[in-house]
Amino acid sequence: MILLASSATEHRGLTMSLFGLFVAATLVITVWAGRQNRSAADFYAGGRGFTGFQNGLAISGDYMSAASFLGIAGIIALNGYDGFLYSIGFLVAWLVALLLIAEPLRNSGRFTMADVLAFRMRQRPVRTAAGVSTIVVSIFYLLAQMVGAGALVALLLGVTGEGAKRWTILAVGALMIIYVVIGGMKGTTWVQIVKAVLLIAGAALMTVLVLAKYHFNPSELLGAAADASGKGAQFLEPGLKYGANDTSKLDFISLGIALVLGTAGLPHILVRFYTVPTAKTARKSVLWAIGIIGVFYLMTLALGFGAAALVGRKGMAAVEGKTVSGNTAAPLLAEQLGGGSGTTGGAVMLAVISAVAFATILAVVAGLTLASSASFAHDLYANVIRRGKASEKEEVRSAKWAAVAIGAVAIVLSLYAGKLSTAALVALAFAVAASANLPTLLYSLFWKRFNTAGAVSSVYAGLVTSVVLVIFSPVLSGGKNSLFQGVDFHWFPLENPGLVSIPVGFLAGWIGTLLSGEPADEAKYAELEVRSLTGLGAH
Repeated sequence: MILLASSATEHRGLTMSLFGLFVAATLVITVWAGRQNRSAADFYAGGRGFTGFQNGLAISGDYMSAASFLGIAGIIALNGYDGFLYSIGFLVAWLVALLLIAEPLRNSGRFTMADVLAFRMRQRPVRTAAGVSTIVVSIFYLLAQMVGAGALVALLLGVTGEGAKRWTILAVGALMIIYVVIGGMKGTTWVQIVKAVLLIAGAALMTVLVLAKYHFNPSELLGAAADASGKGAQFLEPGLKYGANDTSKLDFISLGIALVLGTAGLPHILVRFYTVPTAKTARKSVLWAIGIIGVFYLMTLALGFGAAALVGRKGMAAVEGKTVSGNTAAPLLAEQLGGGSGTTGGAVMLAVISAVAFATILAVVAGLTLASSASFAHDLYANVIRRGKASEKEEVRSAKWAAVAIGAVAIVLSLYAGKLSTAALVALAFAVAASANLPTLLYSLFWKRFNTAGAVSSVYAGLVTSVVLVIFSPVLSGGKNSLFQGVDFHWFPLENPGLVSIPVGFLAGWIGTLLSGEPADEAKYAELEVRSLTGLGAH
């Protein structure tokens, strides 16, 4: 373990104090909220008592993850214009969620995505498929957060060894389990709200400081970033990452489709629509979220290009090693803005921004764990294993045990994924969500003939196709930033499977429905249509 001569090492006490302060504050919120959980609705949906603004903050807190703060800043710093395409995709995706999903889902479901799918179909096969899909998507997303946590604390402690990263991942995993088991949705939502405010404030501070360095002239900032990148004007033009050949251009199309369609299928975002009292409030919360997230992603421009100008690839490589993912770009930029390595100002800025980033990770992993454990308990345990005969108390207890198990799986997998970019990992989660969840949700809400066979076919085909293509893609082997170096078993050329797996999900749902010969329940569809559009009979 080699100690780097950095202000992070010299001011470790300040950093740890800020971390400890945030963790202590959020644990207090979690315990307070946990004491108010008296029913399954409290644990899963926070008692449905949040306002549109509160839920909008919580949604943006869930969405602005380690990939947003650490990953996107790093990808822009390394790839310029092409990196900012991530921000565009993440933001535009909310229009799909707003126009097609938010209100019908709130009106039609109760606690999970499967409530909508199973409303007019056979419960056990549909809930099993939805539960499995929810857990797989959540674990992909959890990996991104854990990888971000490992990179962040390794930077703060000034170490290049793997030991610190592993202990960090274990600590984050333990905390997320505590948040979910004690606080449920109410505690997790309040942690998200606090984290969203901190993240926006931290990003705004850094944006102002970056622009101030270049006299509030964006052209001057972009010019400095292009010069420092060594790529010149090409750094500010399309094609640096996704224009080298036809394969990379297809990869860009695949990424864009996955980002735009994936949000409306993310389990931890979908469950947020159940935490408000009405569909109107759900729509308001999405509008608030779009505004907050839009402002944040505009600021990632300044953060990314600021990191390119002031930190550069060499600065990131000094901390990350030979394989540069860009996950340390934002914290290193904060250090530079405070005065640079070895200065008190640099140490303070690094500590403050890293504490905010760490808060981001803790809050998002708690939301993901809650979504996946709720799906296991409500869909798999209560409705599949116990066939609807489980009491609320038993259901909530199984959700807490599921949180422990899912957290453990995420921790183990994260120990081996440290070389991957957080933004790339999240893009994979979006692709899986768009392939397995979105087609089934849209068919269920808007296609009268859709049936159980179609739903099951759509979920499993999209899920299996996307996961298999990821396994045999350059993400795992055969690429310069692959997870497994020194081996090459990839045959799928794209890093993101969305271009293939999303159409497969839609096609499988259509073919499965037509070939099964199973008649759709038209009376149930009519009831679902009325409920989804009007809210009549909604929980």
